[in-house]
Amino acid sequence: MKLQATASTTAPDNSHASLLCYLVIAQLVAMARTGEWLRTDHLVESGRIWCNANGARFDWQERVSLGQMAAELAPQVMETFRLTREQSLAPLFVDSWMLDYASPIVRGKPCGCATPTAASTGRTM
Repeated sequence: MKLQATASTTAPDNSHASLLCYLVIAQLVAMARTGEWLRTDHLVESGRIWCNANGARFDWQERVSLGQMAAELAPQVMETFRLTREQSLAPLFVDSWMLDYASPIVRGKPCGCATPTAASTGRTM
């Protein structure tokens, strides 16, 4: 799936990958806490919260596409990295709900969270 930034997007290039990674991890947290993946409305709200906190703007189609990608990636990431319990997810965060971008999993390289614009070239963030 290839996403193109639109004129309304004011986020830096790696914002797509950062939001995607955040949404994947939000899915993992939901599964660890409740045994279920996020409902669509919660996934949409998580995306809005991240965008507001990071000053990013994506049109709704970009957010929907990233949410769909996150829903598809989350089970693979959970299985690959055995991120099934809250204790295994805690190291991915610093300062409460801020992601630790020093973590290889959060950076997304091992889990295949390539930047959407780089996905077709095989580059990762």
